[in-house]
Amino acid sequence: MVIVQTEDFNAAELTAALRARNAGQAGALVTFTGYVRDYAEDQGTRTLFLEHYPGMCEREIADICQQAVERWQVPEPTVVHRVGELHNSEQIVYVGVASAHRGDAFRACEFIIDALKTRAPFWKRETLASGERFWVQQRESDADKTAQWAHDTPHNTKESS
Repeated sequence: MVIVQTEDFNAAELTAALRARNAGQAGALVTFTGYVRDYAEDQGTRTLFLEHYPGMCEREIADICQQAVERWQVPEPTVVHRVGELHNSEQIVYVGVASAHRGDAFRACEFIIDALKTRAPFWKRETLASGERFWVQQRESDADKTAQWAHDTPHNTKESS
């Protein structure tokens, strides 16, 4: 399930729905919720405005999720990503992954969030407390982290939980 929306989301409800969809099959459920935080070191963030390329964005996120499904034993992950103007401390993104085994769930969730940060067509404009605005540049460390997944061998193991 992939949703891109302006409205806030309820992480507990999303997690409950993911658990219900995988009832009796999932021994592990891993979630990640990302929040707006201060990006500039010297002053606080007032807002973060996220733009996206509608249609293309959802397709790219769905492709990322499908890659996770193919690499690890995880059925349909859940990704909800917000766009529009978000204030400091508001939720931006939710990723939920269920699996029979914890290792697959952790790796798939981490893969999805890493890929979202570098592959999904989102653009972020930060507004500081001073009123200064600027476009947030992708961090080299994020790109490096995503690139590491290309060299990571999927395990698809039946490990104990």
